Amino acid sequence: MVAQVLVEIKAKAVDRVFDYLIPLDYEEKVQVGIRVLVPFGKQNLEGFVMAIKPDSSIQNLKEIKEVIDDEVILNDELLKVGEYISKKTLATQMASLEAMLPKALKAHHGVKVNKKYDTYVSLIDFDYEGKNDKQKELITKLKEKDYLKTDLKEYNSAIQTLIKKEVIELKKEEVYRLQDDVDKEISNIKLNQDQKTAIQKVKESSNTFKPFLLYGVTGSGKTEVYMHMISNVIDNGKEAIVLVPEISLTPQLVGNFKKRFGNDIAILHSRLSDGERYDEWRKIVRSEVKIAIGARSAIFAPFKNLGIIIVDEEHTTTYKQDSNPRYHAIDIALFRGKLNNIPVVLGSATPSLESYTRAQMGIYELLRLPKRINNNLPDVKLIDMAPEIKKGYRILSKELIEALNNTLEHNEQAIILLNRRGYSTTVTCHECGHCITCPNCDIPLTYHKKNNIMKCHYCDYTTFKPLTCPECHSKDISQFGLGTEKLEEEINKLFPTFKTIRMDIDTTSTKGSHAKIFEAFKKHEYDILVGTQMISKGLDFENVTLVGVINGDASLNIPDFRSAERTFSLLNQVAGRAGRGDKKGYVIIQGFNLNHYSILKAKVHDYEGFYNEEMKVRKALKYPPYYNLSMLTLVGKDYDYALEEGKKICDYIKSHVKNVIVLGPTSSFMPKINNNYYIQITLKYKKSNELLNALSFLNQKYVSTKVKLEIDINPLK
Repeated sequence: MVAQVLVEIKAKAVDRVFDYLIPLDYEEKVQVGIRVLVPFGKQNLEGFVMAIKPDSSIQNLKEIKEVIDDEVILNDELLKVGEYISKKTLATQMASLEAMLPKALKAHHGVKVNKKYDTYVSLIDFDYEGKNDKQKELITKLKEKDYLKTDLKEYNSAIQTLIKKEVIELKKEEVYRLQDDVDKEISNIKLNQDQKTAIQKVKESSNTFKPFLLYGVTGSGKTEVYMHMISNVIDNGKEAIVLVPEISLTPQLVGNFKKRFGNDIAILHSRLSDGERYDEWRKIVRSEVKIAIGARSAIFAPFKNLGIIIVDEEHTTTYKQDSNPRYHAIDIALFRGKLNNIPVVLGSATPSLESYTRAQMGIYELLRLPKRINNNLPDVKLIDMAPEIKKGYRILSKELIEALNNTLEHNEQAIILLNRRGYSTTVTCHECGHCITCPNCDIPLTYHKKNNIMKCHYCDYTTFKPLTCPECHSKDISQFGLGTEKLEEEINKLFPTFKTIRMDIDTTSTKGSHAKIFEAFKKHEYDILVGTQMISKGLDFENVTLVGVINGDASLNIPDFRSAERTFSLLNQVAGRAGRGDKKGYVIIQGFNLNHYSILKAKVHDYEGFYNEEMKVRKALKYPPYYNLSMLTLVGKDYDYALEEGKKICDYIKSHVKNVIVLGPTSSFMPKINNNYYIQITLKYKKSNELLNALSFLNQKYVSTKVKLEIDINPLK
């Protein structure tokens, strides 16, 4: 018998299967979807068995050296998903397969993740009574309980003696690293008619592939609807995947789900340790859980009997992988939905324009939750900061300070959002105007006051803040702009008797930090939560009555055709954090360009109004959802050479593909990162087949040249 093996090299030139003889000893162990060790050139490499056939046309085949797995790693469905990712993103087959797996199961020889075991002692000889007090105590305890863990330090000597005498024995039992026993709670929440209708519609499609868009305003009870949909699926013996866009949302959602479903849940996201991800994956493979919750990669949960896939906050860009393979989790959700003939539910208070358009066209079925559970959307006020600055209010407007005062006096909580991290944006010389930039990326370094360092958030270059200007040696250098660290400091000055906590990438880099901050704020150990975009959606705090947004218009200045959509979504979502309990919510949005339709529509919670305005712009400029986009990026050390190669690529596409608009080549938004220059080409088109063939050819051509070609189909950034 012959196995066709895909080896662990991700190079485009080796992106195919190779035939290997299956030794007789391994014929029963070798299955499609498991890892094997094979000789490849002068080395031994791991690979996945992709197919098994009776013989091969190739002479003198080498034999498989070792079978690594006892059970199938990639089931038939996941192999199909891998093939789909490879075709859709033009990534290699190996890169596509490995994107789905925890590190412990990737085909990389040497990456070893051990199973975790607890060791127990149990009694064998029930007649032995013991020679001393410690032995007698231990034997008495073991008679009362079948076994005891071995971390009984006071009995160490007794344990060793009794093992030698064969009175007791050691036993090992595999345990999972994530163990959090929670008692189930019976829900007494009464559903409204809109919620009941949404649940019933999905239930009626339980054995049919059907995509639904659940469009519900913030606080309309989408999570409760998801849990009812999943209950229906589990009652029918099937399984569910729930995706959330941010790791910061996972602890809260998991908490809610555990109250309802107990320990029937696996958690999958990038902040878990290698061992934890390995354990959670195996819980699913072994059919020990019915629900997988997590960020983007949870879409690959290896369930064998899926009944529903739910994507919460479906509009979020984090569902798109920004490195190779550049898959979108919603595409994978829909593909798996088709394979399993099951409903796929995409939920959001601010659906992406593409999803809402599909719902308007009938491709998705639209389910609406138009009212808050408490029928109480917050009031929103816009504050122009130009006159405020003249009055001396540079960061927080007078009205926001007064509103914070009022909120805190009533023992309520507030959330203040700033879409930027760090203490300030730049460090600049007042004498000569020199701005201190990253030597690798040519962009200003961000100053972090706590450690007195300046950091590049693209390549991680870090240095201390200089005492004098590197150009003119003036001592008159200072930081301009505003970051979350500086905002936190300002709030602490204004409200010294109240406690503020900050949530951004810098304060959530350690394991479990999201959950700790979330729990501390929920328990009202802190009065004000300051943060970046990660605090804008999904979080549910009943005592938050005020939300303030600093620089609410800042995202409009980003050179991206989606900037208006992102601005509307951010403001709408963060406004939705206010007034989720019994008390009325109030939102203050500060900025300078507050007359833009995205902000005016967010003020009155008018998604449809924003959608209609934005669609006019998209149509006029030939952007999605009217046109498809692809982004080609050339990366190289030599700017001129990369630009020339870009021109050749543009010429090739224009001569081989009809009806495509080619823009570029031009410098990327970030033209230099880590000493590499970035040149981009944007393609707009209606039909993709002809273009995909051309892109596939270019993808193969740029295998070993001086520039690297990156292809992003339907880019989001």
